[in-house]
Amino acid sequence: MAKEKKSTINVQGTAITIVSHKEDDYICLTDMAKKFGGDDLIYSWMRNRNTLEFLGIWEQMHNPDFKGGEFDTFKKEAGLNSFHLTPKKWIEATQAIGIQSRAGRYGGGTYAHKDLAFEFGSWLSPEFKLYLIKEFQRLKEDENRRLSLEWNLNRTLSKVNYRIHTDAIKDNIIPANITKEQEQYIYASEADVLNVALFGMTAQQWRKANPGKEGNVRDYSSIEQLLVLANLESMNAEFIRMGMPQGERLRKLNAIAIQQLKSLVGNTNLKQLGDGN
Repeated sequence: MAKEKKSTINVQGTAITIVSHKEDDYICLTDMAKKFGGDDLIYSWMRNRNTLEFLGIWEQMHNPDFKGGEFDTFKKEAGLNSFHLTPKKWIEATQAIGIQSRAGRYGGGTYAHKDLAFEFGSWLSPEFKLYLIKEFQRLKEDENRRLSLEWNLNRTLSKVNYRIHTDAIKDNIIPANITKEQEQYIYASEADVLNVALFGMTAQQWRKANPGKEGNVRDYSSIEQLLVLANLESMNAEFIRMGMPQGERLRKLNAIAIQQLKSLVGNTNLKQLGDGN
C-alpha cells in the first residue's frame, strides 16, 4: 500500500499542509482558516447551503458509497438558524471522502480534497485562493521535476551497467568469427535473461502484449525496477565471468530481483534521492 506524503506550502505568510496519496491531494482547511480567524470559519462555510450542495455533488461524482439520503436531509435543514454542521458529523452521516478529520498534535485538523479546498479558499478570500492555487501548482511542478530527474538518473545508471553486461557477454560468451546477426542474437538472448528475471517476460512477449506502446519494457519501468535492473546487469556480468550456465543464472537473478524489489518498494530513502536530501 502506497504511503502518504506530507508537504507544506506558504501562502501569504501562512504555512499550509498538504497530504498526498497516489493521485489525490488533501489540503488542510484548519491551516487555511488560521489566517482569517479559526475553525469556526470551516463550520460557517459548511452550513452554507451553496457549500453543502457543492460538497454533495462532488461526493456523488467521486464516491460510490456516498449516502444521498442523509445528504438530502442536511440540504433541507440548510439555511435554518438552528442548522449546524461539523466535518466529523458530515463524514459520519454521509460516508463522505472529500472532507477528512485527522487527529494528532502535528498535522491534525480538517483536510479537504483540493477541489473542495480551493472552493473554501474562494469563500475565505478570492485573492487568497489565487495565491493558494499558484503555490500548489508550484509544488506539483517541483515534484514532477524531481521525479523526472530521478527516473532519468536511474535510466542512465541502467545504461551504464548494461555496458558492463555486454562487455562480459563479448569477452566470455561470443565465440570468434561469427556474423553480426549471430552476435546480436546472443546479446538479445542475454538481455532477455534480465527481462524474464525482472519482468517475467521477454522483449518480444512484452511487445506482443503492448502493441500500442513505443519503445520497450524498460522505458515503462518504475524507478525501483530500474535500480534492480542495474544491479542485475552487474551481477549477471559476474555470473557470466564465473562460467555459470544461463539457466542457473536466470534462477539466481529472479530470486535476487524479487528480494530487492520487496526491499525497495515504498522505501523512503529512494524518495529522498529525488528530493535531493
